[in-house]
Amino acid sequence: MLSSYFTVNQDSGSHEIVIQKSRFIGTIKRVESETEAQQFIQGMKKKYHDATHNCSAYIIGEHDQIQKANDDGEPSGTAGVPILEVLKKQHLKDTAVVITRYFGGIKLGAGGLIRAYGSSTTEALKAVGIVKRQLMKGFSVTVDYSLLGKFENELRNSEHIVETINYLENVEFIVYVEAGTENNFEEWIINLSNAKATVLPLEVKYIEIPVESTKE
Repeated sequence: MLSSYFTVNQDSGSHEIVIQKSRFIGTIKRVESETEAQQFIQGMKKKYHDATHNCSAYIIGEHDQIQKANDDGEPSGTAGVPILEVLKKQHLKDTAVVITRYFGGIKLGAGGLIRAYGSSTTEALKAVGIVKRQLMKGFSVTVDYSLLGKFENELRNSEHIVETINYLENVEFIVYVEAGTENNFEEWIINLSNAKATVLPLEVKYIEIPVESTKE
């Protein structure tokens, strides 16, 4: 498993721009298999059956092993590949894109088409949002109520993710820490609580963190 990777928000979404009177509607979805990607593309073609083109691309797999692009009638290399190149440039995985075009009567030329499909993809990604899926280890940290304020403040100002706070007989924090830093986290909690906290390990899972940019 990858320690982290970028993909789009779990919820699919779309965004429309107009270039030289042509409408470009970018629809994006997270997919985990080629079958799911193809079903998504066919669904968009059905939804926009009256469009001039429904061009698409997707990139799937831990090592980007599945990459496909389709121009859907646009001149070869002017639509599907520019869409795919944006996904690769943004380091995205498990992502499918359909750019629907309603021709507005003005021809854009090969260069114009490449820019239009690339821009449509970029703008749709901004609208839908990108997340970093970080592999993290969960912990249950239980402390006395007298330590609630101190712990909540320290945890929320750390790089760790506080998923839930349960107000029970004592206060339980469900916290996720980056895989590989578990020992440091446990030592930090022990020192922070003067060895009064109870720390129990939970599952390892991906936590999704919204990001503004995929440039690390």
